[in-house]
Amino acid sequence: MRKAFIGLVALIILGVIGFVALTSPSAYRLIRAEASAPDGNRTPNMENGRILFFAGGCTSCHAVPNSDDKLRLGGGYALKSPFGTFHVPNISAHKQDGIGSWTTADFVRAMREGVSPDGRHYYPAFPYTSYQRMSAEDLSDLFAFMQTLPPVEGRVRDHELPFPFNIRRGVGLWKLAFLDGQVFAPDATKSASLNRGAYLVNGPGHCAECHSERNFAGAIIEERRFAGGPDPEGRGTVPNITPHQSGIGGWSPEELATLLKTGETPLFDTVGGPMGAVVANTAQLPEADRAAMAEYLLSLPPKQGFKKPE
Repeated sequence: MRKAFIGLVALIILGVIGFVALTSPSAYRLIRAEASAPDGNRTPNMENGRILFFAGGCTSCHAVPNSDDKLRLGGGYALKSPFGTFHVPNISAHKQDGIGSWTTADFVRAMREGVSPDGRHYYPAFPYTSYQRMSAEDLSDLFAFMQTLPPVEGRVRDHELPFPFNIRRGVGLWKLAFLDGQVFAPDATKSASLNRGAYLVNGPGHCAECHSERNFAGAIIEERRFAGGPDPEGRGTVPNITPHQSGIGGWSPEELATLLKTGETPLFDTVGGPMGAVVANTAQLPEADRAAMAEYLLSLPPKQGFKKPE
């Protein structure tokens, strides 16, 4: 009996040690992440940063709720999910309450690896699974642009998550399973515009984060990527954006680019809700970028749209 007890204790200790080791942000970097240090001598391209800011729709979640000035990135939006409620943080240039005291390297690591400057995991409600595709140069430009926006005072309340999701350390295991650490690589067989669209859609635009079904762990089901799914906040369903008849099949590139500029569909309807906020951002992009996003989306394999279980 004593030997069995000692063996059980040893297994528990080994399990704890293994959990701590595997869930460390440093362990993820050693196992999975690519080098993410930006060139400290490079001068940021502010116009590129502005474009990426709107491509990423940063204002949609991080602007102060009910504020007319969407560039006040004080956070506060309550994002409801099956795992609890996430309170979107302040990412303004405020040095105490926002990210004004961060370095560019801090920002790149947060966006690529989901790790805070003080070494804590961010929950994947922050879509770093998409932002990891962005280049260090683009992230440097984005950060530089964001630092020119007004600092907003005030910290956001803590997330409201039940056990076991409130154990932030466990996110390390999630990352090992679902965060591949790969930066976008252009396809040499495709046109420059299609590659640009693929980068914007899969990287800063993070379109799949809403327009895909997810598994029990909250990760995108790859074979259902872009095919629509349940609204993450429980407000019905999110549409299919593949060129299937249940999605955007039959749309022309010009019609899809128009939607990204004005919100108008080929049936003379207008998108609203969260997609309306997305369009408010994509409308700020250069025409060529909207056309590239449309070209890429219409090149995707057609997939049957999500059907809500009866």
